[in-house]
Amino acid sequence: MSEYAWEPTPETIERANVTRLMRRHGVADIDAMRARSVADIDWYWDAVVQDLGLPFSRPYGAVRDGSRGIEWTTWFTDGRFNAVAACVGRWRDDPERAGAPSVVHESETGEVAALSYAELAAEVDRVARGLRERGIGKGDVVAVFMPMVPEAVVALYAAAAVGAVSLPLFSGFAAGAIAARLQDAEAKVVFTTDGTWRRGKHALLKAACDEAVERCPSVEHVVVHRRLGIDVPWFEGRDVDLADFGAPGDGAFEIEDTGAEDPLLIGYTSGTTGKPKGAVHTHAGFVVKVASEVAYEFDLHPGEVYTWITDMGWIMGPLSVMGVHALGGTLLLYEGAPDTPGPDRVWQLVERHKVTVLGVSPTLIRTLKAAAPPPGDEIDLSSLRVFGSSGEPWDEDAYMWLADSVGRRARPVINFSGGTEVGGAFLAPYPVEPIKPCSLGGPSMGMDVDVFDPAGGSLRGAVGELVCKQPWPAMTRGVY
Repeated sequence: MSEYAWEPTPETIERANVTRLMRRHGVADIDAMRARSVADIDWYWDAVVQDLGLPFSRPYGAVRDGSRGIEWTTWFTDGRFNAVAACVGRWRDDPERAGAPSVVHESETGEVAALSYAELAAEVDRVARGLRERGIGKGDVVAVFMPMVPEAVVALYAAAAVGAVSLPLFSGFAAGAIAARLQDAEAKVVFTTDGTWRRGKHALLKAACDEAVERCPSVEHVVVHRRLGIDVPWFEGRDVDLADFGAPGDGAFEIEDTGAEDPLLIGYTSGTTGKPKGAVHTHAGFVVKVASEVAYEFDLHPGEVYTWITDMGWIMGPLSVMGVHALGGTLLLYEGAPDTPGPDRVWQLVERHKVTVLGVSPTLIRTLKAAAPPPGDEIDLSSLRVFGSSGEPWDEDAYMWLADSVGRRARPVINFSGGTEVGGAFLAPYPVEPIKPCSLGGPSMGMDVDVFDPAGGSLRGAVGELVCKQPWPAMTRGVY
């Protein structure tokens, strides 16, 4: 048996987005591309913008400015860029994408809904009008405490459309954790739902939100999506039904003219090593980085379906939303427990929605492996080309069960390691190279990664500190 869990076929290499990028610039293979991408990071990140057609309303004069020092590097100097224009606006009148699904949603109870790109744009416009009518604009913080529903995507984009900063919150947080982040960020608006489904039962999000908001005097409005249609406490003057928040208007909403470096979102760390810290990410830097990874590592093409079993409150939520939509792909949101009503739910999602890229955690795969045999020919996984994984190390048994028993060694596992502060990956393999079991492959392109000993020397064959020696567009701009 080969030492590799994945070896690319000529067909895989030929159709890969990263192959297109390499050929445009006369680069022979992925190793050479990694090397060139860090030999001249300005060249690389400009090449990404051009290759993916990411729209700047005003072109940047320079790719970056490091005059204040490496830790305060800014990107796309003097450029004007808004994430909504790049991820939603440019598709709304596109003859191929306007009517295509931007978001598909499946709930634990089996309900399915979808928004085309034109419909997503109209909903973002409506909710953005509601925010602007209430005086929300540049510098204000808008929290999103919602499960994986289309309304969460709309709320993220609506905040960006008015120039506000979005604050995604994990939908399983208790009131104390919500309040700590709302207080820290001085949020003015919170989007939430009456509740959601978890393992066949109602989980009441608004109750937790109400308890948290009592401790947060900065919050002026709580916008409620009536997801379950159940009775919940209502605070007149503060609470507003999402269905009544903003009205349809004539023509497209005038998106705020944001600069490339304007704050887009705050990603809070988990708090496992102390007080949670809010990592600030910017409009252009975050979108350029996550679009590059969904394109080149996960190899998503326009019209293909991508899903990640995650939550909007973790960095993989916003990464998935904006990375997929920057490419004109379809984002599948699954709301609920991924092993409910049974351990084959994930594979049924792939079959039903013709998923191309499936993102999982090693813990989820260990759970599914323990619960049932791998899916057989009774479930059609023919649409699935790529597995993604993140969040923790693999063990070889679980990894090979996914790669071999489920994937039949015909699909790479793109094991992706970075984090909230990184705004994407430090390390990841590419589908055009052989991948060893449990491997992180190597540096993500544009990331000048090394391992250092305590004296700052490059280290191999021993444990050291992972270091990125040059800046990158999605690097944290500071702690909010």
